[in-house]
Amino acid sequence: MQPLDGKVAIVTGSGRGIGRATAVALAAAGARLVVNDLDEQPAREAAEAVRAAGSDAAIALGSVASPEVAAAMVEAAHSQWGRLDILVNNAGLTRDAMLHRMTDEQFSLVMDVVVRGAFNMTRACAARWRDAARLEKSAARRVHRKIVNVSSITGVHGAVGNANYATAKAALIGLTKASARELSQYLVNCNAVAPGIIDTRMTAAREPGETSGLGIPAGVREKIIERMPFGRIGTPADVANAIVFLASPASDFITGQVLQIDGGMEFIDVVG
Repeated sequence: MQPLDGKVAIVTGSGRGIGRATAVALAAAGARLVVNDLDEQPAREAAEAVRAAGSDAAIALGSVASPEVAAAMVEAAHSQWGRLDILVNNAGLTRDAMLHRMTDEQFSLVMDVVVRGAFNMTRACAARWRDAARLEKSAARRVHRKIVNVSSITGVHGAVGNANYATAKAALIGLTKASARELSQYLVNCNAVAPGIIDTRMTAAREPGETSGLGIPAGVREKIIERMPFGRIGTPADVANAIVFLASPASDFITGQVLQIDGGMEFIDVVG
């Protein structure tokens, strides 16, 4: 028997990277998934990966910055499987710029997706879970539900050129701790992971003149790898495995915590 057999999970931004790895890892542990992305193709690929891992998946397209999209995702889980047990707030994006060059649009977009998106999803789940917990309590049943927010060490330590992202990820830690306090009476555990440099398209080597808005300068990336205590940067699976633990019954007595998954990155000066 798998630790998440019978459970249903939503992973936002699960078309690629950490989100997809998390969806697949949750599926391998027995959970059924609502996968989410802005774009249909990566969402379908994630759903196929979930099915290949031996589980079932539904697809929900759209931005979590929209309250209507968030509510529809929660409804999709209940409509298809009659329950929702796990929420992973992973959706995010970067729009890097130095403070004096950062536009209002760059700042607001990151805040809307990372912070408002996580709030929208948490609010939509909380409304359902409060009612369910009251019924369960009257029947003398104890059912834990889990929220895992994907923050970043940038939200803990800050980073040059990432004022919007660092602010959003720090706010996510605040939301984690507030939600943990407020929802504990309903047996909802709320924790966060704070990944370091993880091998995704957001951290791929970026050559001079590249205009995709993704990645980090190739030279900086090489310096980071050279100085990592374990001699490598992280993989999406490194983060996904920790999220599965925080989503499982093994974490029923853990809430309000931020787990850094950075391979000891805080021990080094990556730009010095």
